[in-house]
Amino acid sequence: MFPVELRGTRAQTLMWAHEHEVEQAALQQLRNIAQLRWVHGVRVMPDVHLGKGATVGSVIAMKDAVAPAAVGVDIGYGMEAVKTDLTTADLPDSLRSLRSRIEGAVPVGFQAHKDPVDVTRLGARFAASHGAVALQKVGWQRFWNSFGSLHKGVQTLENKARKQMGSLGGGNHFAELCIANDQRVWILLHSGSRNIGKELAERHMAIARKLKHNQELPDRDLAVFLAGTPEMAAYRGDLEWAQEYAARNRAVMLGLVCQAVRDEFAGREVRFDEPISCHHNYVAEELIDGVPMLVTRKGAVRAGAGDLALIPGSMGTRSYVVRGKGNPASFQSASHGAGRRMSRNAAKRQFTVADLIAQTEGVESRKDAGVVDEIPAAYKDIDQVIEAQRDLVDVVATLRQVLCVKG
Repeated sequence: MFPVELRGTRAQTLMWAHEHEVEQAALQQLRNIAQLRWVHGVRVMPDVHLGKGATVGSVIAMKDAVAPAAVGVDIGYGMEAVKTDLTTADLPDSLRSLRSRIEGAVPVGFQAHKDPVDVTRLGARFAASHGAVALQKVGWQRFWNSFGSLHKGVQTLENKARKQMGSLGGGNHFAELCIANDQRVWILLHSGSRNIGKELAERHMAIARKLKHNQELPDRDLAVFLAGTPEMAAYRGDLEWAQEYAARNRAVMLGLVCQAVRDEFAGREVRFDEPISCHHNYVAEELIDGVPMLVTRKGAVRAGAGDLALIPGSMGTRSYVVRGKGNPASFQSASHGAGRRMSRNAAKRQFTVADLIAQTEGVESRKDAGVVDEIPAAYKDIDQVIEAQRDLVDVVATLRQVLCVKG
């Protein structure tokens, strides 16, 4: 059934969704992207929806160029998950105490830590059980020393960036406790590069809009940087730093949440498997159709053969651990989640707190007006999204949320 080709595009645009399922504004965005002369091809995931400049749920391969809008303003936005040795039988009847403990350890919304997290105090047990995420021990001095090389417009933000390291943010960012189909308990995180990634992205997008080669674009938000230029070099440098910030942010949060779980289950030693980590707003150098390309994934994950990835639903449905099939037709990509089916404002107009309570029954979470825009009905059906990409990924585990922390 999939993919289907989007009509009326210059560069080939293949979709894992039907045109009638996608809002017209998003389809126009895709056509605008495919019109750019640097674009080799566009791939559209089943969670596709309107974004700023470039569509969320899009994978774009460009030759010697990159559009910051095709990465997104939350650079490095992505997922982290780890399976524990806890089972459903280990959980208490109420998870409110654990939710409070996690909320006390991880700042949410616009909040930050009072002082930067001392990563050396996350504990040797965390380091031992998270070998692939030795980020909490490795390279911190190098990482922060490189802050001075970032865009001059963010140089006053280092202290804020340090205090936001290990914080969740708001919107659809979350920290969850989930139950897998084998009854094992998982921890799942969704966050990005916080304010510093947004500040860097917006400054570079403003620079790109002023470049001469971007003056005749169908959408000025699709302004690109060209290979071999100082503007491209500056953007790539800041982009890579922000992607690393996002990965470190999730690693620190995972350490904090794991410690909260340990403290809650103090009567036993909780063990953790190797974490799974994946970006879904980023750029990578990859071979596409045998040619080196700059590939941007905005609301999409890499799904190379054997790659493990995470595809979350909403706060009251399910999430999935998947393994990529390496399908070249999708540029080895898959969706990053369920994807919104309505805007935040529309959700607030249509749904009430009572609706939220009903749709998140059985999940220990906030149930107030501040998160009504995150109600499950504001999102596409995650099971249908997974079904649409059976040629892209295999399902490894299905996770059911029982606790959700949001900003």
